[in-house]
Amino acid sequence: MDRHYSSLTVIAFIVLAFNSGLAIYNSWGDAGSVAFVLVADAALLLLFLCLREFERARGGAGTGRIKGAVWALTTLLTAMFASRVAPLMPPAVEAAVWLMAVATIAGGFWAFFLN
Repeated sequence: MDRHYSSLTVIAFIVLAFNSGLAIYNSWGDAGSVAFVLVADAALLLLFLCLREFERARGGAGTGRIKGAVWALTTLLTAMFASRVAPLMPPAVEAAVWLMAVATIAGGFWAFFLN
C-alpha cells in the first residue's frame, strides 16, 4: 500500500494539528469545547482517508460504502459546526444557518446517491 502523501497534504495536517493544539489549550477546562475539537479533527482525518480510498477504488467494489462514509462524515461536520454557530446568531439568522446546513446535507445526499 502506497503511503506517499504530497507536501501540501503534510503541511495542511501540521497546520491543523498546531491549530487544534492551540484551540485545546485556549479552551482547557471546557470539556465540551475540547471534545468538539477532538471529534472534528478525527472526522476530518477519517474524511481524508475515505476520500483517498475512494480515489483509489475508482468505481470498483466498495465505493458505495465509501460514499456513505464520506456523506456521514460531512453530515457530522456540518451539523457540528452549525450547532456551534447557530446559537450565537439572532433567531432569524439561526434559522438560516440550520436551513443552509440541512440544504447542504440534502444536496450532498442527492449528489452522492441520487445523481
